Amino acid sequence: QGVRAALRQRYLRGLGAARGLPTRFVLRRGVRVDAVFGATDVVGGGAFEVEALQTPLGVQAAALLRCDDVLSFSFLLP
Repeated sequence: QGVRAALRQRYLRGLGAARGLPTRFVLRRGVRVDAVFGATDVVGGGAFEVEALQTPLGVQAAALLRCDDVLSFSFLLP
């Protein structure tokens, strides 16, 4: 249980440090979108808050991506 708590804490700290980083999300049906990572709420359904979301249909200034729709995400380091 202690190891799980430590891993969860490390994961959450990593997400906090990622604020403002370019991020690539892979959604259901293979849709890939790029955005600037804002924050996440993993409690109560969960969502990713992003800015400058680049989709095949255009750019959204701000958006929420439901965690259930996100298959993976990666931070694009400079």
